[in-house]
Amino acid sequence: MKNKAPYILLTPGLILLIVFMLLPLVTIIWPTFYDGKLTFGSYLSFFQNQYNVSVFWRTLSISLIVTMICILLGVPTAYYIARTSKKWRGLLMAMTLFPLLTNSVIRSFAWINILGTKGVINDLLMNVGVISEPIKMLYTDFAIIVGSVYLFLPLMIITLVGVIENIDLEMMEAAETLGANRFIAFLKVILPLSVPGIIVGSVLVFSGTLSAYTTPQLLGGNQKMMLSTFLYQNAMTLGNWQSAGVIAVIMIVTTIIVMKLFNMVAAKLDKRGGEHA
Repeated sequence: MKNKAPYILLTPGLILLIVFMLLPLVTIIWPTFYDGKLTFGSYLSFFQNQYNVSVFWRTLSISLIVTMICILLGVPTAYYIARTSKKWRGLLMAMTLFPLLTNSVIRSFAWINILGTKGVINDLLMNVGVISEPIKMLYTDFAIIVGSVYLFLPLMIITLVGVIENIDLEMMEAAETLGANRFIAFLKVILPLSVPGIIVGSVLVFSGTLSAYTTPQLLGGNQKMMLSTFLYQNAMTLGNWQSAGVIAVIMIVTTIIVMKLFNMVAAKLDKRGGEHA
């Protein structure tokens, strides 16, 4: 009986996952593959449409750009937080988590007030005489990227802080003793050892950006459609669940492929580290 206890405890959760997640997902996805016979016609039609392809590439490129920016900003920030005293570390972590505690709609409306034609940035630039008329920043790829970085950067920082905290500080001191300055020591010691955290954070940021709906909808609008907003439009506005299912599958497959690529990069970096060692 004791051997069966774990499986008994898992049963209610598994039933909920199957009934409320797996079955609805299969119900939506299966018709995209089967129409009296097994077919991939729906997917061929999707990629034969130039507009659909542009939405796909916009989503992929924005997700990768947001991920890269979060890595560049997240690594040094996480290193600084991880190396501060426990007293300040708790405060800095709370400040990092604060954006996650705010509703995504409120965050997006805040960026509308900042990036709009009568927003804070345009008003400031016009008042100091840098520009004579407002710059269009809202409903652009730039607006989506800014909003997404603000939304997902805390995930990257939180993931990396936990990894960097476990790196022995004496390794940095040893590198500096051997002649490396602090920046070189950071690149040669901290950065390679932070790769596992960077990979996990990258997967979280990429998949989050790819599937986010509120931020692209409010900051990009219908002019800069992404796969998530395109899926919602097909399902809820047009009632085309066939196309919505196709988009859902493409999003899932894209996420899996990118995750595999991240893991391959991590494995390659680890191998290089072993060779140099």
